[in-house]
Amino acid sequence: MKLVTFNDGRVGHLDGEAVVELDVPSMRDFFEQEGRAEETGRRFPLAEVTLQAPIVPKKFFHTAGNFTDHHDELTAVDWSHPVHKGIVFFQNVDAIIGPDQPIVYPEGLTKELDYELELAIVIGKSGKFFGPEEAEDYIAGYTVFNDITARDIQRREMQSGVFSFSKAIDTFCPIGPWIITKDEVPDPHTLAMELRVNGERRQTGNTQQMIISIPHLVAYHSAQGYTAGDIITTGTISGVAAVQPNPFDFYLQPGDRIEAEIEGIGTLRNHVISWKDAHDTEPFSSDLYGPAN
Repeated sequence: MKLVTFNDGRVGHLDGEAVVELDVPSMRDFFEQEGRAEETGRRFPLAEVTLQAPIVPKKFFHTAGNFTDHHDELTAVDWSHPVHKGIVFFQNVDAIIGPDQPIVYPEGLTKELDYELELAIVIGKSGKFFGPEEAEDYIAGYTVFNDITARDIQRREMQSGVFSFSKAIDTFCPIGPWIITKDEVPDPHTLAMELRVNGERRQTGNTQQMIISIPHLVAYHSAQGYTAGDIITTGTISGVAAVQPNPFDFYLQPGDRIEAEIEGIGTLRNHVISWKDAHDTEPFSSDLYGPAN
C-alpha cells in the first residue's frame, strides 16, 4: 500500500490514479492506531491533489557512512575527522518538505549545496531495547529521503568531529512522495538507487551495498526509544558532489531539478530556488559561521 499525506494534511492511500481518504488526523496517528483507519468514502484524482511530506516524525535518526562505495570515497574529502560507518545524529524535523516543494538555497550561509539519496525506514510502533531478530516487527514501511547538505558548513562542523547544522537548515529534508508499506518490499536490501539533477545521473547504487543492515540499524536506535512514525535513514550511495574532482561543477544551484529514485519505493522530485525567490529579502547570514566562502 502507498500511504500519502495530501492537501491540508489529510491522510490516504493510493488506488491506481486515485487517492482514497482515510479517517485519521495524521500519518503518525495512523501508525499509532496500528494502521486501523476506516475509509471516509471520499476519493480524489491523484492529479488533482497536492502531495505533502508523507509524515513528520517525532524523531528522525540519521545514519552516515553506511554504504561501501560512499564510505570509500569519503577518504577523498578533506575532513578533519573520519566518518565512521553507521555514525548517528538527529535531523531537524521542521526542515522536512514534501514532493515537488522547493529547496531554498541559503546563499548567505553556503556556496556548496549537495545532494544525498537515502532510503528511509518508517517505524510502525513504539518500543525500545530490542535486537535485530525483533526489528522486523517494528518496521512499517519505507520512503525516499534526499539529505541536502551544506558542505562548507559541514567541514567547519567536522573540526569538532560532529555535524548537524549543515544538514538541518530549513527545507534541507525532502521526503516522499509516499510511504510504501513493508509488505510491498520483499527485500529492502536489493533496491536500485539513482539520483538525477536536470536529467543527468549523479548517484547510482544499490541497498545491497549497506555495511550495517536494516535490522541492525533499527535495533541499534531502539536504545533511544521509538514512537510510532519515527524515521531512520540508511546513509547515502556514491556520487555526491563533494567527492568529484571539481565539486563546483556538481553542487546544486537555483533552477536545478532533482529526481531521487529508489526501485520499488518511488521517485522524489524537488527543485532548488534562490533565497530571494523564496523570501524576497536579502539572504540570511550568520556571524557564528562567518560569510560563505
